[in-house]
Amino acid sequence: QVQLVESGGGLVQAGGSLRLSCAASGLIFPINPMEWYRQAPGIQRELVAKISSGSGSVTNYADSVKGRFTISRDNAKNTVYLQMNKLKPDDTAVYYCRCPLYGVWGQGTQVTVSS
Repeated sequence: QVQLVESGGGLVQAGGSLRLSCAASGLIFPINPMEWYRQAPGIQRELVAKISSGSGSVTNYADSVKGRFTISRDNAKNTVYLQMNKLKPDDTAVYYCRCPLYGVWGQGTQVTVSS
């Protein structure tokens, strides 16, 4: 059974940083591309970043986070990360990781950015 567990969320002031982690189990992690999404109250869930399988040499970002967020992966730890810098109040949301090939979501981790 594929499981994804996010961690690392919290409350941070605008301009601060957080690093989210997503630990995966029940799958051959290195061959799976991975994604981070977020959902704010009353807003549709949106794709924030994605990373290719293997070395993760290909990454893509939503325009709203380009230059501030970095997605990476550690295949030895079956973990994908989202480094978030220069956070803004608009980044406040529940952040989810997803394995698109399995269609599996994590439970989410809350990120709150105060102004």
